[in-house]
Amino acid sequence: MFKMSVVSVPTRVVSEDLDRNVAYFLSDIGYIPRLRPDTDYQTISRASYFRLFKECFILNPERYWSAEELMTYLGISRTTLYRHLNKLKGMDILEETQEGKTKKYRIRSGNLMRAWNWVEINLKMAIENYRRTVERIYELASSSRTP
Repeated sequence: MFKMSVVSVPTRVVSEDLDRNVAYFLSDIGYIPRLRPDTDYQTISRASYFRLFKECFILNPERYWSAEELMTYLGISRTTLYRHLNKLKGMDILEETQEGKTKKYRIRSGNLMRAWNWVEINLKMAIENYRRTVERIYELASSSRTP
């Protein structure tokens, strides 16, 4: 299943601050809660969900991480890790591979830009499916109207 928030916002290239740009992006796609004007970016940048995305997947895009490596690196529980991994997998931003009995994760295609291409493909397919549904509803409603 593909699941992502789509919010119409202006481009948020707000500064040369990587953490702030990543935080806005993660908020806009629904991975983290909406940011408020009084958001403390230092607190967010220390959060496990943020560090997982930035430090593990964005700054090390070609590396595959096992769950154990991620839990150790981030100092989080298995439950917390999988909650965040499943959100990112649901957005089709992560890929998963199997090495023996061990699953490993990285940013899809080892590159954020290529990973985002997959997201856009999924979004286009979802919008096309919505359009077909709307067209069918319109056709059925039009034929059901009494003159």
